[in-house]
Amino acid sequence: MRQRFTVSMGSQELDLPVVPVAPELAIALFITTDVAISVIELAGSELAYALAALQPEVVVTAATLGIPIGIFVARALGLDHVVALQKTNKIHLADALVEPLNSITTDGSQVLRLDRAIAPRLDGRRVVFVDDVISTGSSAAAGLRLIRRAGGDVVGLGAAFTEGSAWHETLAVDAGNTVALGTLPLFGPGDDEWCPLGTGG
Repeated sequence: MRQRFTVSMGSQELDLPVVPVAPELAIALFITTDVAISVIELAGSELAYALAALQPEVVVTAATLGIPIGIFVARALGLDHVVALQKTNKIHLADALVEPLNSITTDGSQVLRLDRAIAPRLDGRRVVFVDDVISTGSSAAAGLRLIRRAGGDVVGLGAAFTEGSAWHETLAVDAGNTVALGTLPLFGPGDDEWCPLGTGG
C-alpha cells in the first residue's frame, strides 16, 4: 500500500501519495489532472482572491500541470485568456523565446518556451505567474525571465503549493511576492516509511 499524506490546500484537504524521486528523497505528489475539476476550480478561485489586490492584467502559467490552475485563476479574476509557457517544441514554437529549467519531478534538463506571437500580450502589462507546485523554483524563475524578456511587469506569483525551501533562494527577491494555498514537506527515509523533513514555509 502506497504511503499517503494529508495536506490543506486553501479551504480543502487532499490525500496525496508519497512517491520517491531519489534514493533519499520523496514528495507528496499533486497532479492537477488527477483530482476533481471542482477541486481545481475552487483552488483557482481562492488563489485569485489572494492575488486580486495586485490587479493583474495577465495570468501566465507553465505546461502542463500548471495550466488547469492558471485557467481557473484567470477566470476568477475576470480575465478571458491565460498565457501558457510550453516545455515541448511544437511546430509553431521554432523561434520561441526560450529559458532553461530543471524540475524535481522530471528527469533531465528542460526548456520553457514563450511563443513570440503571444509575447506582445505581456508587454507593459501587470502579470502574475501561476503554477501548481513551486518546489525548486526553477520553473517559476524561468517563467519570470520569459515574462520580463517580453516586457511584462511581474507583480506576483501564485501556486496551489510551495514545497520545501529551495525556491526561496532560487526566486530571490521574487520569493517575497509569492502566495500559495498550502505547503508540502519533502520526505526522507525513516524506519518503516518516508518522514516529513519540514515544510520550509
